[in-house]
Amino acid sequence: MCGILAVLGCSDSSQSKRSRVLELSRRLKHRGPDWSGLHQHGDCYLAHQRLAIVDPASGDQPLFNEDKSVIVTVNGEIYNHEELRKQLPNHKFRTGSDCDVIAHLYEEHGENFVDMLDGIFSFVLLDTRDNSFIVARDAIGVTSLYIGWGLDGSVWISSELKGLNDDCEHFESFPPGHLYSSKERGFRRWYNPPWFSEAIPSAPYDPLALRHAFEKAVIKRLMTDVPFGVLLSGGLDSSLVASVTARYLAGTKAAKQWGAKLHSFCVGLEGAPDLKAAREVADYLGTVHHEFHYTVQDGIDAIEDVIYHIETYDVTTIRASIPMFLMSRKIKSLGVKWVISGEGSDEIFGGYLYFHKAPNKEEFHQETCRKIKALHKYDCLRANKSTFAWGLEARVPFLDKEFIRVAMNIDPQYKMIKKEEGRIEKWVLRKAFDDEEHPYLPKHILYRQKEQFSDGVGYGWIDGLKAHAEKHVTDRMMLNASNIYPFNTPTSKEAYYYRMIFERFFPQNSARLTVPGGPSVACSTAKAVEWDAAWSNNLDPSGRAALGVHVSAYDNNQVNSVTKAVEPEKIIPKMEISSLGVAIQS
Repeated sequence: MCGILAVLGCSDSSQSKRSRVLELSRRLKHRGPDWSGLHQHGDCYLAHQRLAIVDPASGDQPLFNEDKSVIVTVNGEIYNHEELRKQLPNHKFRTGSDCDVIAHLYEEHGENFVDMLDGIFSFVLLDTRDNSFIVARDAIGVTSLYIGWGLDGSVWISSELKGLNDDCEHFESFPPGHLYSSKERGFRRWYNPPWFSEAIPSAPYDPLALRHAFEKAVIKRLMTDVPFGVLLSGGLDSSLVASVTARYLAGTKAAKQWGAKLHSFCVGLEGAPDLKAAREVADYLGTVHHEFHYTVQDGIDAIEDVIYHIETYDVTTIRASIPMFLMSRKIKSLGVKWVISGEGSDEIFGGYLYFHKAPNKEEFHQETCRKIKALHKYDCLRANKSTFAWGLEARVPFLDKEFIRVAMNIDPQYKMIKKEEGRIEKWVLRKAFDDEEHPYLPKHILYRQKEQFSDGVGYGWIDGLKAHAEKHVTDRMMLNASNIYPFNTPTSKEAYYYRMIFERFFPQNSARLTVPGGPSVACSTAKAVEWDAAWSNNLDPSGRAALGVHVSAYDNNQVNSVTKAVEPEKIIPKMEISSLGVAIQS
């Protein structure tokens, strides 16, 4: 993938404007260090910063159709491009790039071809025959994209805020699963799955169908002409990604070119829960494992760089982005250009620990729908921008369109957490890969309790961040927080500290409006906070805030005084977890 920038319909077509577009495009160079391209047609500019993964020799952008009347700049991976090429026998392709199909699909189908693309993408397509253009973003928002408007009537598109925030009167996040058409001067949704309405599905649970759908999602993402690896935290999601990749890698083109030995990567503080579990999974799978350590001070020193790159002040996103940012730099230094990661599973299967308190299957399912719809503001943003800060791409098979369709069609009663039946969070996923004859993972890894990435890298990490913020934000500053920041007012010193840094980099009102807000416990939506009265007094995004659920939950002196009077029910007693073979972290 890459970084894209487009300025469409501006009033200035001078050399100085071209120079300005080049200058802004260079702000995205970290996303695409391999090549830069800019095409100008009248008052339209399409710029591109390339990270070369498929056809690195000839796939430079922008891309064109045969007579160069259709121009495309793309950030993405189109996994079914070979099948699509076969459907376009009368077209001549200029490159072997997977994105080369987009201009030709437009010629055949007009604006209604986006749903044919199987992959992750953000693109701008300019039709010079009538000077019209379309912009589209992938179904879930795995790729980052923003849209802005200039006072001169121009439309701006950029992979990151920093590409357009200084030159637009207003800008916002481009909605996932949507297409913007200049002919209609507005958005329309191209991705319309059944789950989007939040209607309750009724399909029975078929573990083999779920397993096969995920295996296909992983295998299609092994499309590459460059070295790659897997991010392995030792938790369920990343371990399944690594296991399926290791199992099927040998039969792929990637293995013929780069070898069948899979490289895995993990990051954490010394003694972190993730490091131990990841080592065990790596040994079990036989991967070439790379373990990176960092200190709390290393992470604190990176805070400003991370906020500049990920473009948010959301607390849980920053907490998790810092170790991922540090690890990505190490991975890139080894010559690896992309990794497979496990984002999306917790949203689809209700894997966050607060789902233990879901009152019924209807609310459980509706919360998963809300979580998936918001992914582009949280985990997708983190996975995309904290890796691309170093020119490293992250691919996420759990967010495959077909896999989501299968998983979200399951009757949510099967996803519900029922301790009396031995069903912990994400039981349907665990059960699908619980193969006695050909095991994918050791039992205690397959049934390990959920650790949010920001917790799993070491419990001292979040405590260290809070202590650092405490030194820089006074009680008096917090008293005036609502006056200084009336929108998404910080409710903790840590949140206030991040907000100050964000506002320094991105002072525009449009920028602060791109960041989500509202109460949350253990990564819940505001609606799910209502599931437990005690949670409203303990609004922290850490999984340890799920009192009575996480086996290393916060002590009473770590939460607000109101919760001290509450003795939460032990939802998963330690004895019960042990009987399931889950690793217990103290």
